Amino acid sequence: MSRTKEFDPDAALQSALELFWERGYEATSMADLVDRLGIGRASIYATFGNKHELYLKALDRYGESHSALLFRELSGPGPALPAVRAVVHRFATDSTAEKTRRNGCFVTNTAAELGARDTAAARRVEQSWEQLETLLHSALVRAGAQGELPPGRDPRALARMFLVLMQGMRVTGRACEDPARVREAAEAALTLLD
Repeated sequence: MSRTKEFDPDAALQSALELFWERGYEATSMADLVDRLGIGRASIYATFGNKHELYLKALDRYGESHSALLFRELSGPGPALPAVRAVVHRFATDSTAEKTRRNGCFVTNTAAELGARDTAAARRVEQSWEQLETLLHSALVRAGAQGELPPGRDPRALARMFLVLMQGMRVTGRACEDPARVREAAEAALTLLD
């Protein structure tokens, strides 16, 4: 007869996500995971696999929740440009706010730490960036169709530029003591929508 789990796998995965997000992959040991999750090593392996598999599951969870938020922000009815502006402003604010800048973006952190040497992690990073770029592109195409975007603006190029800007804001915000650097860059980029 199989034993029932004496812990909530969903809560454990969320705790693992938070720990990996705070420390990164390499700086998080299995002992750290056992301590934070409050479950035994064998239970972690049985439920999530090894440390790398658990990290990827945490990255997937982070991606799903952030993709859902971005979809709601960028796909709503009505004018599209205010939504694009609001997302760029939110990224700038999150990148410089004391509460959120410390950890940065889990996807961006993964790209910096593992992207060049971990194909599974790099695939997930690329999927996340592709989703963000697609949502931005769709919103900008809608803005063009609704007459909000000045003629001659390329929605694909703008979407890519904002994607790169937003990821750069996350990295810069973690180390920069002057929030104006990130906010002014965001404002300068947004003038391309005028």
